[in-house]
Amino acid sequence: MRRATRLGLAIGAFVGLALAVAAAVLLAGPPPALVDAVARRFPGCLYRVETDAPVVALTLDDGPDARTTPRLLALLAAHHARATFFLISERVRGNEGLVATLVRAGHEAGNHLTRDEPSIRLGPARFEAALAGADRVLANAGAPARWARPGGGWYTAAMVGAMRRHGYRCALGSVYPYDPAIPWPRYAAWFILRNVRPGAIVVLHDGGTRGARTAAVLARVLPELGRRGYRVVTLSELTRTPVTRTR
Repeated sequence: MRRATRLGLAIGAFVGLALAVAAAVLLAGPPPALVDAVARRFPGCLYRVETDAPVVALTLDDGPDARTTPRLLALLAAHHARATFFLISERVRGNEGLVATLVRAGHEAGNHLTRDEPSIRLGPARFEAALAGADRVLANAGAPARWARPGGGWYTAAMVGAMRRHGYRCALGSVYPYDPAIPWPRYAAWFILRNVRPGAIVVLHDGGTRGARTAAVLARVLPELGRRGYRVVTLSELTRTPVTRTR
C-alpha cells in the first residue's frame, strides 16, 4: 500500500511538473525549434521565414471593422509599417471602401473565408466553397488575395490542397499571443516583443473589442520594433526577403 501511495504521488508530481512546463511554454511562447517541428509535422502552411534580416510580417485577422480598422491603419501609417489583413468576406460587404483604403495604403488582403468559425469543422467540400466564395467577394472589392488562413488555425492536407487549387498559399504564424483568449494588451505586447525574431509572422485580431485591444498592443509594439531596427511588412514582402544566414 505504501509503495502504491509513493508511486501515485510520484506520478502526480510528474504530471504536475509537465503541466507547469506546458503552461510556461504557452504563456512565454514556443521556441523557434518547436514552431519548426510543428511546420514539419503538418506541412503546407507558412509559419515563418528563415532569414537574418530584421524584418517581420504582421497579420491581422477577422476584419474589416468600420470602428477599429481605421485606428489600426492610422497606427501602421504613423510607424511606416504594413500588414496583411485576413478578411472575413461577410464583413467585407458594406465596408468595400475601407478595404480599398487599406489596399491603397500598401497593405494586402488575405482570405479568412466567409464567417468567423473553425474551418476544420466544415469538411473538404464546404471549406472549398467558403474559400472560393470569399475569393469572389475580395476580388469584387478590389482586394484580390493570394494568402489564406483557415479559421481557428487547424487544417488538413485536403484543405491545403483546396487552397493551392485556388491559387492560395496557406499562412499561420510563429508569434501568437492568444489575444482572443487573453484580453490583456500589456501581456500581448510583452509576448510579441519577447518572441519576435527575424522572419517571424505575428498574428493579432481586428474587429470589435479585439480590434481595440490590438490597437493598444500596436501602440506599444511598433515603436519598440522600430527602435530595434525591424521593418514590419506584409507576408508577400516577407517571403521576398533574401535568406542571409551565414552560420
